[in-house]
Amino acid sequence: MTEGNFTDYVKVYAASGNGGKGSMHLHREKFIAKGGPDGGDGGRGGHIIIRGNKNLWTLIHFKFQKHFQAGHGESGGANRSTGADGEDVYLEVPLGTIVKDAETEEILLEITEDGQELIALRGGKGGLGNWHFRTATNQTPRYAQPGLAGEERELLLELKVLADVGFVGFPNAGKSTLLSVITSAKPKIGDYPFTTLKPNLGIVEYRDYKSFVVADIPGIIEGAAEGKGLGHYFLRHIERNSVLLFLIPADSKDIVEEYHVLLNELSEYNPELLDKERLIAISKSDMLDEELTEAIKADIKDKLEGTPFLFISSVSGKGIAQLKDKLWAMIQ
Repeated sequence: MTEGNFTDYVKVYAASGNGGKGSMHLHREKFIAKGGPDGGDGGRGGHIIIRGNKNLWTLIHFKFQKHFQAGHGESGGANRSTGADGEDVYLEVPLGTIVKDAETEEILLEITEDGQELIALRGGKGGLGNWHFRTATNQTPRYAQPGLAGEERELLLELKVLADVGFVGFPNAGKSTLLSVITSAKPKIGDYPFTTLKPNLGIVEYRDYKSFVVADIPGIIEGAAEGKGLGHYFLRHIERNSVLLFLIPADSKDIVEEYHVLLNELSEYNPELLDKERLIAISKSDMLDEELTEAIKADIKDKLEGTPFLFISSVSGKGIAQLKDKLWAMIQ
């Protein structure tokens, strides 16, 4: 899905290079009328290599170039000289990118570290020259191997955002507003559902020059795990977050019920998501007085089964410092 300059899902066509032909050369030299075979091997075809780049946050650079062809290997030559290998093609991707076969959707590889290189399509092997085929009974073989063909396929590049903390909540829960308050990110904010249609990343500056990365994941709707709305596009980004921050507005009809619906959607999509650290932030709490806040605390404390919670307001700044402290402690 794409909005603005954020692209987290692209399909590209890639082909590795063919291997070069082996040479059928027979040695010729002054005073040596009938030299033996000395044909060299062909060079290998170029690979298609996926490389992680920590400076990239999106797949937008694949929006306008979607065809990639590696170089072909050169043919072998005389004096057993091997042909040059075809030029490799590098596809730079942000960390958290998964590469799939577009036809079968099989996961081929996964990039999680800066500078990590993985071969997506191998170049064809170069053919052997006739020098390899000489025998006692056939001392001047006049044949050599052709190079092997390279591979070609359509690849799906799918980005799962890498962040320390992922915001989870229904549309209009205040996730984008919180992101804009605790980071320098400037997400689109509006008082209507689905303002955010793409993940937004921000860096929270903490004490003593420490920092951590948070991701505002677009709002979940009930049934997202079955693909309702844009469910799968949203939920896949949550898989990479080490801490999940559930944002539930203070004016929710039932805070505990809303939390359990969100938990259920995560569980339906991937049960392993429930193993992550969780924190509940009750947003928009500037609309509550102290008496109502205490009443809500008493009502939900035992129903959340030990999940920690706190009250925050992105507008008034209430609880924001405590939220940063708690998130930092959970990340560590």
